[in-house]
Amino acid sequence: MDLKQLKREYLEYLEIERGRSLKTVENYNRYLSSFLNFAKLDPVRDGTNRGNKPQAINDEVVRQYRLWLNRQTTSEGDNLKKRTQNYYLIALRGFLKYLVKREIKSLAPERIELAKVSERSLDLISGGELSRLLDAPDIKDLKGLRDKALLELFFSTGLRVSELCALDSDIDLNKDEMSVRGKGDKVRVVFFSDEAKQAVKEYLSKRKDMNEALFVSENAKIKKENSRLTSRSVERIVKHYAVKAGITKKVTPHIIRHSFATDLLQNGADLRSVQMMLGHSNISTTQIYTHMTDKHLRETHKKFHNRK
Repeated sequence: MDLKQLKREYLEYLEIERGRSLKTVENYNRYLSSFLNFAKLDPVRDGTNRGNKPQAINDEVVRQYRLWLNRQTTSEGDNLKKRTQNYYLIALRGFLKYLVKREIKSLAPERIELAKVSERSLDLISGGELSRLLDAPDIKDLKGLRDKALLELFFSTGLRVSELCALDSDIDLNKDEMSVRGKGDKVRVVFFSDEAKQAVKEYLSKRKDMNEALFVSENAKIKKENSRLTSRSVERIVKHYAVKAGITKKVTPHIIRHSFATDLLQNGADLRSVQMMLGHSNISTTQIYTHMTDKHLRETHKKFHNRK
């Protein structure tokens, strides 16, 4: 079986058995195609015709590929970041793990080492800036009510922007929680604040359209598929109110998600609970937020260390 066919079957495995999103499958296809195109795994000169077979993937091919990746540039002329290079390597390693699962001989997945990257820094806004952002919409009209509900619900739940856009208007506001389906088709529970529930109730009470989406464009008069707000629309909404609130730094939907996580941690939540509420499959992803508890650690050190 050649690598082209195995790659196709691996992508189908990701979609069907692993429940990965079509976007993830699309990315993995691009990353793996990059490797196979670079390696030019065609029949080798010795006549064994192993070149397009899994056995042709070896340490030397991977070494040359990593060197090639490191020398690639973006459209702006910058070198690919180490973190971006790792996406390509993670896809290749996942493919090799799949071959092991199927007992197909190739390079061992553990031979793929990821590039070391510096700890990711967080872009955050202060508590005061967050309050101004949430209060920025003018709730005298439907658009303002929608945007107020959107921002309050966003901060209350810590949803991904794609998850927020996917919400339907039959949301049950008599409860303090709801289930959402996130990455990998995994279901988790998120919670409403009183402010979020009230804002959503006021918004829905003024809605006249019959669209099933919770957040729709201003001109949604009837049930239309394209009336649902997109992730890009939400990004523009957040940016608009950040400017209106006088926040000079860049504010994105993901920064609101960061604020949700750090607010929990700074008020004493444990990391595992935050992981579950964010929908992270691996706690190492959530650990990016642990430095936000440094303030509490300093206070504890000052309070209890070297007391006489």
